[in-house]
Amino acid sequence: MKTQIRHEIEIDAPATAVWEVLTDTAGYPGWNPFIPRLTGELSEGARLSVVIAPPSGRAMTLRPTVLSVRPERELRWLGRLLVPGLFDGEHAFTLERLSGERTLMVQSERFRGVLVRPLHVATERAERGFALMNAALAAEVAARRTRTP
Repeated sequence: MKTQIRHEIEIDAPATAVWEVLTDTAGYPGWNPFIPRLTGELSEGARLSVVIAPPSGRAMTLRPTVLSVRPERELRWLGRLLVPGLFDGEHAFTLERLSGERTLMVQSERFRGVLVRPLHVATERAERGFALMNAALAAEVAARRTRTP
C-alpha cells in the first residue's frame, strides 16, 4: 500500500514558463487530462474546486485548501474526504531549475487517514494520472513557447 505517490519530468523550458502554464488554470480543459478543471484563487488559505479525472476511474470534485504558493517553485494544497483523518491528500507541484533552460517538475501526493488502505486502487490510478498530466504539461509548455516569439 502506497501512502505517497510521485512522478517527475524534465521540461525543456525555464521554471517561469512551466509556472505560467501550471497556474493558468483557466487553460486546463484544453490540455490537462488528469485535472480538467481547477477554479479558485491560487493563494494560501484559499479554497479551490478541483476536478480529478483519474485514468480508468470516475471523475470527482475536491475542495482542497491551498497551503503554499511560491512562484516558480511550489504549489501545494490539502484535500480531505468528508472529515479530517478519513482520507487526506496533500498534493504538491514543485519546480527545480536545472542547468540551462530546463526545469524538473515533480508532482506528488501524500495520503493519510483510515481509508488509505481500502482506497489504494484510487492512489494507483492517481499515479497514472500524474504521469499523463506531467507529459501533457511538458507538451503544453513547448507549444506555448513555439507560439510566442
